[in-house]
Order: sequence, then C-alpha cells, then structure tokens
Amino acid sequence: MKAEEFAHQARAGKINLEDFYVEYFKQLRKIDSKYDCFITISEEEAFKQLEKLPRGKLYGVPVSFKDAICTRGLQTTGGSKMLEGYKPTFDASVVERIKAEGGVIVGKTCMDEFGLGGFSTNCAYKTPKNPIDDSRVTGGSSGGAGVIARAIKGPHIAIGESTGGSISCPASFCGVNGLTPTYGRVPRHGLLDYACSLDKIGVLSKHISDISLTMSIIAGFDKRDLTSRSEEVPNYSMPQPVKDLTIGLPKEYFGEGIDPKVSDCVIKSVKKLEDQGVKVKKVSLSMSKYALPAYYLVAMSEVSTNLAKLCGMRYGLELPIRKDGFNEYFSKVRAVGFGTEAKRRIILGTYARMSGYRSKYYLQAMKVRTLIINDFKKAFKSVDLLAAPSMPVIAPRFDEVDKLTPLENYKMDILTVAPNLAGIPMLSTPCGEVSGMPVGLHLMADHLQERKLIDAGVALE
Repeated sequence: MKAEEFAHQARAGKINLEDFYVEYFKQLRKIDSKYDCFITISEEEAFKQLEKLPRGKLYGVPVSFKDAICTRGLQTTGGSKMLEGYKPTFDASVVERIKAEGGVIVGKTCMDEFGLGGFSTNCAYKTPKNPIDDSRVTGGSSGGAGVIARAIKGPHIAIGESTGGSISCPASFCGVNGLTPTYGRVPRHGLLDYACSLDKIGVLSKHISDISLTMSIIAGFDKRDLTSRSEEVPNYSMPQPVKDLTIGLPKEYFGEGIDPKVSDCVIKSVKKLEDQGVKVKKVSLSMSKYALPAYYLVAMSEVSTNLAKLCGMRYGLELPIRKDGFNEYFSKVRAVGFGTEAKRRIILGTYARMSGYRSKYYLQAMKVRTLIINDFKKAFKSVDLLAAPSMPVIAPRFDEVDKLTPLENYKMDILTVAPNLAGIPMLSTPCGEVSGMPVGLHLMADHLQERKLIDAGVALE
C-alpha cells in the first residue's frame, strides 16, 4: 500500500495503528534477522509516538532513517563503533518534519561507516544482504534503506543520504526507487557529516508517489543549515505529462566498464519514454572522465576534517585516560573506534590538505568540480533530463567484492560521482533485470528540477 493511501485510511479510522504496528514489527524483525538491515529497531519509541501522533500527511506511516541522521533519544552511530551508544539530544530537520506530519520512526538502517563505502560492507555492526539474493551486496552506503524499502510488505518510507551515489547505488541493486535531491534542497541539520559540500538527504521507496509526498514534506529552507536552499518548494505530488521532455544519452555513460546487458536494459526503458512522446538525443559530458579522482580528493579531504571532532571526549567511544597525554589518548580512541576504510580515507584526506599539497590536490579538484558543473549546465541547455545506468553492473556477490582492491571498489562509483559533484538531483528507478537481478535507470536533471525526475518516474511506473 502506498503511503498516502495508508495515511488516509488511518486518519479515517479504518486502520487500528496499534494492531498494525504489533504485526509490522514482527515482520520488521523477521526481515532484519534474515537480511541484517537495521542497526536499531525502535519499537518502544514507535508506540510512544502513537500516543500523541499528529494527523498529518504521513499519519501512521512507518519511516526508517539511515543511521547517519540524528534522532532524539534514539541511538545514532553512523555505522561506526566510534559512536556506539550515542543518543542525540535533538532531532535532525528531516526527522522533525516527518514527525510533525505523523510519520512513525521504526528504526535506524545499516550503512557503511560514516558513508565510506559502496557496498555497505564497511558497517561496524552487521553487513546487510540483498533481499533478492542474499549472497549479493545491497549497495552502499544506504544499504539498509534499500533492503527494507524492497523487502517490507506494506507501507514504508526509507530516508537515506548520498555523498557520491549512496542512494542511487542501493536503489539500483535492490530494485527500488531512490531520489537524491539538489544539494541544499533538503536541510542537512542533524546529519553526521561525511563531506559537507556533497552530502544530500533523500528518499527510497517502492513507489514514486511515496517519494513525491515525502519530498513535499522534507524539502525547504532551514535557518540552521547555511547550505539549505530558500527557493519555494513545488507540489511534487501532481505529476505532469512527459511528452514535451527531451532526454539526453551521454555517450561517456554507456562505454567502457559498463556491462552491455545493463546498458541494453536502460536503452529499452528510455524507449518506453520515447513511446510516450519524449524526445531522445545523444549528448556528451566530456569532463566526466575526471570526476572520480576529483570526487575522492574532495570527499576524503572533507571527511578527514569532519571526523577530527570524534576523539572520545564529548560523546561516543571513551577509553581510560592515562598520564601519556591527550594526543596519545585521541590516537588510541581513533585506532579502536574507526574501521579500516575510515582510517584509509582520513589519512589520504589529511595528506591532500597538508601545507604544500592543498593547492595541488584539494583546490585543483575543486576547480575540476566547477568544470564538471559547467559541463552539466551546457547539456541541460538542450535537454530536460539525462539518462544512464545507475550502476555499471548488477549487485556483485560478496565473494566478488572481497577480491576488489580499494581502487577497484572506488571505480564502482564511476556513474554517480559526477552528478553528485555537480549537486544536481537524480533518480534511480528499476528498469529491468539481468540474471534475475534488478537494473537501475539513472535520470538526472538540472538543479531544483526534481519535479521532472518524478514526472518521468511516474511515466515509467
């Protein structure tokens, strides 16, 4: 059942929410025991919410949050042992807005530690499994969100977060819809930062209508987030015909490194839009070949700064303080609390920001980022949307991922880092299967044009 329909029936008294949630949490725990998608299940907190639930647009609708999003009084770990047991004293902006509309928090989903990964295999607590084939990965870093959005029977909205493709990737691998909005469209207040100039909070769900409804609630300016956009939020829930749209197929996104069977699925899906009157043309995004190194330089530099505040003093992991001094204490805490990938990115990012290297690496990457933005802007002068595969392959098996080097791992982001660097909105929507596993069609739009993505998603759905 779609979220809007469920909320309508609940408000009309046709659904007893207490009875519903007794059965819902039984299902939730069963799914989690099989696929390891939750770090925290918040059954007690959910029933407390039901006692004074606002009769809003999401009245009674179950909502999960990626564990990088702060929830008052509910453990928020960022997928890291460094924050095990941390219970924020406040709600993130998106949590406030969803609660105000009657959404019920059912848990915090698994993720790569602080978002550092593409397969959700870097989580310090458990590794989520793909609900279609549990020998395969879910994608990352919002892997748990992708699992529950796909596996649950009944209404569910999963709130995720993307820095380099962390919504599109699990949406593609798990066969659900995932919208990453324009940078700043949804406020980041209360998000555990990975890379401040890249992080974006978005939505995963089986239904496009759930995404449009949720975006209408969580988008909009927040004075507590200096990067949030002040433009008026449109009514995303009123889809428009797509017959006047033009879609561009960037040649760089269908070449080397992309499974031809995946590309074929995407082309067939675009043909369905063409049958509805959409015009299709080939375009070029020549700067995209520089996106991967630019992205990782920017992201690693920023994460090394953001994680510096985690030192075992104010919250999270603590160790006994000895006489050898605070520098040694901080080093010991971080050695214990951070995982291998977090340490790798902190070291690389710190190196890139060092005196004598900052202009050579970080600032150079930011200049390349500007060229990538200009490349997209040029393309959007002649097309409304861009279409490409969300991921270059179907979800790999765990044994395949284990054999990848860090560089090979990073190359999995080759199709998603450029639009993330540019801060444009994107939608991954299911478009077929290869070997029984879902393939995602990646639709990208100009800044603040989420509405066009939703319209195209509805047309395909």
